[in-house]
Amino acid sequence: MLDEKQKLKRIIDFGLEITHLKDLDLILERILTEARRLVNADAGSIYIKENDLLHFTCTQNATQQKQLPVGRKLIYSTFTIPVDNKSIAGYVAATGTHLNIEDVGSLPETVPYTFNKQYDVLTGYHTRSVLAIPLKTPRDDIVGVLQLINALDDSGRVIPFAMADEPLINSFGNHAAMAIERAQMTRSIILRMIRMAELRDPEETGGHVNRVAAYAMEIYEAWALKKGMLPHEIERNKDVLRMAAMLHDVGKIAISDSILKKPDRLDSSEFETMKQHVRLGARLFSDKNSEFDEAAYLVALTHHERWDGGGYPGHINTEDGRPLPGYELANGAARGKQGEEIHPFGRVTAVADVYDALSSKRSYKSPWEESRIIEMFQQEAGKQFDPEMVDAFFSCLEMLQNISRRYPS
Repeated sequence: MLDEKQKLKRIIDFGLEITHLKDLDLILERILTEARRLVNADAGSIYIKENDLLHFTCTQNATQQKQLPVGRKLIYSTFTIPVDNKSIAGYVAATGTHLNIEDVGSLPETVPYTFNKQYDVLTGYHTRSVLAIPLKTPRDDIVGVLQLINALDDSGRVIPFAMADEPLINSFGNHAAMAIERAQMTRSIILRMIRMAELRDPEETGGHVNRVAAYAMEIYEAWALKKGMLPHEIERNKDVLRMAAMLHDVGKIAISDSILKKPDRLDSSEFETMKQHVRLGARLFSDKNSEFDEAAYLVALTHHERWDGGGYPGHINTEDGRPLPGYELANGAARGKQGEEIHPFGRVTAVADVYDALSSKRSYKSPWEESRIIEMFQQEAGKQFDPEMVDAFFSCLEMLQNISRRYPS
């Protein structure tokens, strides 16, 4: 367990470290991990406030994680609860005050809130001590609730959360709230760009891009861990990949409605025009002033390349679309990128995008059965897709299925 001086240092370090992350989901994971470490909590969750509702958005549970195979993650369902006095999190959000509860099973009848035992009944977990704090910005706006569960002593026994930790964790929550607010603004800007594309292409919805981005991040993490990449490098790459993958098809805003909204199959000329969306999307980020610009450029440009070299646009100049010197084919087109010529961000987004396209309903098709999707990826490993990315895809398929339920169309 950390002593008070170590806890203060961690809060200061956290305030500096969190500024380097931009993606909301990764920030929530980091917040929860650090908060649990500060007070030695076995589990915890974060609710994000939207109007008069709290959305259960992030959860961790060390006891349950230990019961899973190595490399597997906890699968959880999202839900909402009202901001009112009836639940612990609702009360904290409604009043703006924290709660430190020694035993949720022995709440006095005088308090307005109750503890919902449903999760414990379903999982066999036993919640006892709870420390719940409002995530409050400097303007006193509450962006969510951080709920820490089951403080542990050095021997692993559940104990109450120390009263001395309350001001520390409230200070931590202020840093966390500012990071969440900043990340929400970033995601909001990205989603506005997506809505612009959605006006042109009805299939380019918020649900679709959120699923593709979340799939890509999970698959990339599984792939990177197997490659032996360091955790801090994986986290940094996931941070920019998540946002970049949301914008993989943003170049479609420059494609004619007669092509984007055509109900029938595109002819060869129309398809050539449609293919320009990758180059046009990449050009939006061609200045590459940040890691995000670089990632968005790579994803937009390469997510339709194929592992076997049969994809597009290939080795081109993104300004004019012409083949780069030495890469021109006999027909005047550019040679497709193949294998590791394609950046990992493009390779993983290709898998994520196709998985979502096949598993989702479209105006021209019904969702494919999961068995049919699995068979397709098995057949296309080493052809359309990087075989290592396909292996990573299969290793986290259960998590991807959970993500699809989290971001419905």
